[in-house]
Parts: sequence; structure tokens; C-alpha cells
Amino acid sequence: MKGKVIKSTGSWYQVLETESGKIFEARIRGKFKLIKTRLTNPLAVGDFVEFQLEQDDIAWITKIEPRRNYLIRKSVNLSKEAHIIASNIDLACFIFTLKFPETSLGFLDRFLACCEAYNITPLVLFNKMDVLNDEEQEMVKDIEFLYQEIGYETLEISSYSQLNLDGLTEILKDKTSVFFGHSGCGKSTLVNALQPGLNLKTSEISDTHLKGKHTTTFAQMHFWDFGGNVIDTPGVREFAMIDIEKEEVQHYFPEIFRKREECKYHNCLHINEPKCAVIESLETGEIQHSRYSTYLKLMEEAEDLPFK
Repeated sequence: MKGKVIKSTGSWYQVLETESGKIFEARIRGKFKLIKTRLTNPLAVGDFVEFQLEQDDIAWITKIEPRRNYLIRKSVNLSKEAHIIASNIDLACFIFTLKFPETSLGFLDRFLACCEAYNITPLVLFNKMDVLNDEEQEMVKDIEFLYQEIGYETLEISSYSQLNLDGLTEILKDKTSVFFGHSGCGKSTLVNALQPGLNLKTSEISDTHLKGKHTTTFAQMHFWDFGGNVIDTPGVREFAMIDIEKEEVQHYFPEIFRKREECKYHNCLHINEPKCAVIESLETGEIQHSRYSTYLKLMEEAEDLPFK
């Protein structure tokens, strides 16, 4: 039998059987756990699998189909291992909040670099526009312009005022999407606004640190009435890339990669080489310092990457 993993708790899974549409509670055979891997989870929501039924209608997953793509994060307590967040994704939506909680540009840049590395289409959603004053809204528009110039699609939204939710529905229709962002950025609230009746658990922002509290503790796929589905994920603190050489990092920053041919040396890493077009573009403002700073950090991490 064939199906798709639609929920993962770490030890148990739910699999949607392809032909009947029936949902089975499933487990994995021990052999999957014995595979040497740098990933802490052998299965992720979005995986296509083969399984067989045994007594009591318990499904045993016997095979994982090759993944078209996936996004991963660093494991919380195991810096040398990574955790697959979701797989086989058509659209990865990053929920950016200027405040409540504040999202850093570096966090956004890491997300976009991961999307570039694993061939996933990103969409940057600027959420909670209804709580921003005029000056803050202008700040969002400046950030939007920066990323649109690079080539990324953006959209301003609000779950409470319903700002641009109709437009977002059209974008999400018939796709497998995944929502990312800090805890408290409004992922579950947005899912509830787009699919009334789901009633996903949400929580208020912590007054002490203005950070979100984790309300989603495991990944789960939810289906839109308008077609397609979304993978709701726990709040992610840091994205990761595995098997990346430092020479490859520039491939994941489109504006840096476009400039490489103007550099004096074909193997320029854009750090301190003479006549580097990227460094010159920093001085003219053509490339943003915040983006370049993230590029340098990823270069440092690739130098000493534990996943190789």
C-alpha cells in the first residue's frame, strides 16, 4: 500500500492512504532506525511511503520514496545532527513579524538560503500588519523592497484584519505549503483564518520577553477546503544546511551569485580578494550588508561543518 505521511510525533505517524483516502496509525520498522544518518528523524511529514497492514489495522512503514526536496533545522540539543522539518514542498512560506515577536533579517536570510539550496520556492509573508504604526509599516515596505529587488515574492498580511488573505488563498491553492517562523509569529492563527473550523491551538506572546510560546509540538499536515494542504510546524529557531562546501554558499544568495562573473578571479569567495565585484557592490549599496553578513556566517559554518 502507498500513502503520504501527514503527522509525525517522533514515534508514531499518520499515513494517508493514496487510493482510499483512509488514515492509518503507523510505525516504522526497526531497520529504519539503524540506518547511519546525520538526521535525527528517518521520516518527515510530506514523505511518500509504502506500508503494510498487520493486526488491529496498525500500519508498518516499509519503504520511503526519494524526496523531491526538504527543509531541515539543527537539532535542538545535538549540534552535529539535523532534523527534517518537512519534505516534498511546493511552497515554503516564511512568516516575518516586525514585532511581537521581532524577526531578524539574518533568520530570514538563512531560510531563503536553505530554500535555494534545496530547490524550494519561498514566499515571504509580512504578518501582523494591523498592529504596526505608520512608521513601522514604512519599515516593512523598505524590507519588502529589498527582497523583491533580489527576486523574492512577498505579501503583507493580517489574520485579524483579513488583509490580503484572499490573495494568499490563490497562491496556496492546490499546493503543498509549509509555514515557518518564530514561535508567536502567527502560524497557527493564520492557518485558522484560512481554514475556519480547524481551531488549531494558539497562545499569546510572553509579556516578559515578547517571544512566542511553543503551541505546535509536532509537524502535521492540514488540508484546505480550497485545495492543497499546509504543513504546520513547531517554531524553528535555526535552519541548517548539510553537505555544503564553502564554495557553494554564494550559489544560495542570488544577488551575490549574479555578481561573481564581474570579479577579477573566477574562484573569488568575496571575502578579501582584490577587485571583488561583490565587495564593491556593498560599498554602492547594490548588495545589502545584512545579507552579506549572513553569507559570511554561513561560509564560516561551512568551513567547519560537522555533517561532512
